[in-house]
Amino acid sequence: MIAMEDWAEIRRLHRAEGVPIKELSRRLGVARNTVRAALASDAPPRYERAASGSVVDA
Repeated sequence: MIAMEDWAEIRRLHRAEGVPIKELSRRLGVARNTVRAALASDAPPRYERAASGSVVDA
């Protein structure tokens, strides 16, 4: 999972400056497939915590 700032930076660098995917993955220290996924998604990543039961539920 990448941060929203990294997602925006990937999209900006690739679209505005033409930085290749391989170079983006090196700069940010993420996998090339992660960069590809960030470029393919229209919305920034959202982290949703898995629902866990409370002590009261047990």
